[in-house]
Amino acid sequence: MIEKNENKKVVFYFDGFNFYNGFKSFTGKKPEWKNYYWIDFIKLCSQFVFPQDGQILHKVKYFTAPPLNTFKRSKQSALFGANQVLNNSSFEVINGHYADKFIDCQATCKRTFKVPEEKCTDVNISLGIIGDCLNKEVDIIVLVTADSDQVSTIKFIQKTFPHIKIKLYFPPDRKSNELKSLFKTVVYLENHEDKFKNAKMQFEVKNDKKKYTKPTDWKK
Repeated sequence: MIEKNENKKVVFYFDGFNFYNGFKSFTGKKPEWKNYYWIDFIKLCSQFVFPQDGQILHKVKYFTAPPLNTFKRSKQSALFGANQVLNNSSFEVINGHYADKFIDCQATCKRTFKVPEEKCTDVNISLGIIGDCLNKEVDIIVLVTADSDQVSTIKFIQKTFPHIKIKLYFPPDRKSNELKSLFKTVVYLENHEDKFKNAKMQFEVKNDKKKYTKPTDWKK
């Protein structure tokens, strides 16, 4: 049990694939949101933390896989590098990988196509959350996803660690009724443009050793 005078450690767990693709599709409706790709995740998440209630932002963990496309991978690396320059170990990236998946064409050609499929992210999120609960590294879980594959993880946490609060945030343009049914309230990130705007990084982020620049196509 957390005593009243103890800080409550808040950890954000981003389902990177779900978050990015939701964000990307949302910019099709609202192109100005593309300006928020270059985002300081710690600054964004800190706006959902309430120090007056004894909460502190302990860490942001971003679960993803490096894109196979070289150009996309370089942009992702710049985003993560800039965040680590600004936030050091408070921002952590946990990488999965891609594996080949074979899909049979249902049209007239009947050919088999090989497409890359992201692997390990769902498992990494589950293990990351459970590990932090066991190691007492989190008091308030904020899971950023709309992927119903996390239903089992959420139910396990709610049953096994009832003293640990868990919150659900839907990425822009993403939602899941199955996940929503497990919570009294859900935060829809697309309704918080002000917080994204506040968390935009400078065009150039650097320290004594490294420099990262906002990709030129990350603006409307």
